[in-house]
Amino acid sequence: MVVAVLLAATLVARPVLALPTEFEALPPGIETLYNAGSYARAAEALEAAIAQSPKDASLYYWLGRCYFEIRDFNHSISAWERAVALDSGRSEYHDWLGRACGRKADESSHSNMAAALSLARRTHHEFEAAVRLDAANINAQRDLISFMANAPANLGGGEDRAMEQIHALSAVDPVEGELALADLYAVRKKFEQASDEYQEILKSAANRIGVYFEAADYYRDRGEAEHMEQAVEAAAKISSSDPWLSYYRGVALVLEKKDPAIAEKNLHTYIDTVPDNSEVPAHSSAYEWLGKLYEVEKKPELAAEQYKAALTLDPQNKALREALKKLQKK
Repeated sequence: MVVAVLLAATLVARPVLALPTEFEALPPGIETLYNAGSYARAAEALEAAIAQSPKDASLYYWLGRCYFEIRDFNHSISAWERAVALDSGRSEYHDWLGRACGRKADESSHSNMAAALSLARRTHHEFEAAVRLDAANINAQRDLISFMANAPANLGGGEDRAMEQIHALSAVDPVEGELALADLYAVRKKFEQASDEYQEILKSAANRIGVYFEAADYYRDRGEAEHMEQAVEAAAKISSSDPWLSYYRGVALVLEKKDPAIAEKNLHTYIDTVPDNSEVPAHSSAYEWLGKLYEVEKKPELAAEQYKAALTLDPQNKALREALKKLQKK
């Protein structure tokens, strides 16, 4: 049984520093490192800052974020446990601790099922705590719903539980509730209903760009080029200069099998200008789509290079590994 829940997939294009106004920001020098994607160096600087201020819970929070980005989930869990111990009433601390436990459960499920089950239960517990502490924490609400949608009943999951939580979220933010419902339908392979929901969302004229990026992600995964283009253009109307548009435009062109030079440029621009981060489209995905582009162009060596680059960043991705194997057999 697969117990891992890919929790970060529910987060679409939310700014890295999108936190409550009262939340403690990173010290300026460390913030520069973090936003540049230099997570290991930022972690070192945070360790030094913690040595000077060991009771500052926010420093442990940011340390956890750094370790999470370099996929050191053991250290990220430890950092967020310390943050929670110092300030147990902060919803964001519990939410990110739940995410780290979920990613660690994913790792453990390949070798230690008992540990994976324990971590999955803890993931559920932390998400519930985050929502209980702050029902307006949209990230926590979406994480809890995603867990319930993906996890079996004995771990706290199930469609009925997910629907109940979606109703609670809709009372806080109706658009996020619609997105969560569409995602639930997709998880349950009710694709006609999911598509209907996403079409309603695209017609809603929401003023948040992430709403349209989330719809674009769905259509990307379904291979529906026309609808993905529709979502991307809706996003562009909100902010035509958003740096993530280069990724989505590049992918849409690959799906449409149009303008390969522009698609290639867009995807490279995204990789070169947007630091890899768990809250934006992964660089591994951009490399994967470059690989698909080169396959269509009958450039197998270039395609293989892109798949290898993607696997370096996402070594557990079975689909990538299969794509590379299939290419190498030709």
